Amino acid sequence: MAALQRVLQLRVRERQRQRRPRSRLVTLNAFVRQHQIPLDILDDMAIIRRYRLPRRQIAQLLNSIGPQLMRATRRNFALSPEVQLLSALRFSATGSFLQVLGDGLGLSKSSVSRAVQAVTNALLPLAAEHIKFPASRQDITEIQQYFLTHHHIPQVIGVINGTLIPILTPSVDGHVYICRKGYAAINCQVICDHKGLITDIVARWPDSFIFTNSSVGQEAENSQGQWRLLGDSGYPLRPYLFTSVANPMNNRETNFNESHRVARSIVERTIGRWKMRFQAIHQSSGGLLLAPQKCCAVIIVTAMLHNIAVQMRVLLLNREEDEEVEEMEEVEDEDGMGPHDQPRNAQYMAGFHARQQVIDRFFEIIPILASL
Repeated sequence: MAALQRVLQLRVRERQRQRRPRSRLVTLNAFVRQHQIPLDILDDMAIIRRYRLPRRQIAQLLNSIGPQLMRATRRNFALSPEVQLLSALRFSATGSFLQVLGDGLGLSKSSVSRAVQAVTNALLPLAAEHIKFPASRQDITEIQQYFLTHHHIPQVIGVINGTLIPILTPSVDGHVYICRKGYAAINCQVICDHKGLITDIVARWPDSFIFTNSSVGQEAENSQGQWRLLGDSGYPLRPYLFTSVANPMNNRETNFNESHRVARSIVERTIGRWKMRFQAIHQSSGGLLLAPQKCCAVIIVTAMLHNIAVQMRVLLLNREEDEEVEEMEEVEDEDGMGPHDQPRNAQYMAGFHARQQVIDRFFEIIPILASL
């Protein structure tokens, strides 16, 4: 019996010798995370510069998703919801490598990756609360009145455009995601209002036939002329989607094109500021080094965070410049009919007549006003 006890004691000692001792760096990093919380030691401008949102908005997000970020573990050094949220915001703001972010936060690369994924999944259901297509009569009237007053185009409730978000080339079907620029990307469709708020975003397909397959496209087709969008020549001319005149023949059509160009610049500036605010989706950061499904989720979440920043009038502290928006490549013929619009297409002809009515009614007085 004594011999058996001795054997068991030796086995326990052997297992204890084989157990890897805890690194002092792990203990030190945990101490730093617990006693040097960025929200407590940084001033307001430093927080905006690092995380792109004010202190109060970060606290509100933490209250909303904090319970979902709690780790179901009894370990002493589990990441707190606050550390996970700040890690994800820092990743979206800089687009830096996960290892570099982890070095600055006292985390490993895998910990940052798990934090980004957990926070993204927790924020994604909240996107519908902050990215809303105008539905109430008051919102629609306000937007339409702005575009009519400033750009002389009636019934407009948004401006639409597409942009490319670079991603890591997927190992499966990677060729499907290669854009005309020669790199893998997600082709996103963005609609914004006059305030620069993103009211609709589609980030699901790598192709350029997004509008036809999107819910907004179906809703616009059934709107019966109650509202319309403004788009570039990459979109088909429809009664609910006005493009510019390919070859203007008179001053009214020229004035319409100029008003259309100025109005459409709103979405270009919005996309540029969105990418400059969250450089993880900017081409300068090297693109999102994630799987396509995760990339789409990060894109939607950054659009939601952008709307929060715009509504709170958060300054864009880094160098502000408009992003070159990737337009869908289309070639229009001399009748203004691209591949989407054949001369006998009834939808195109309806859009052509609707646009011409607007030009004849709202733009014949503009040259007179300009000469006064």
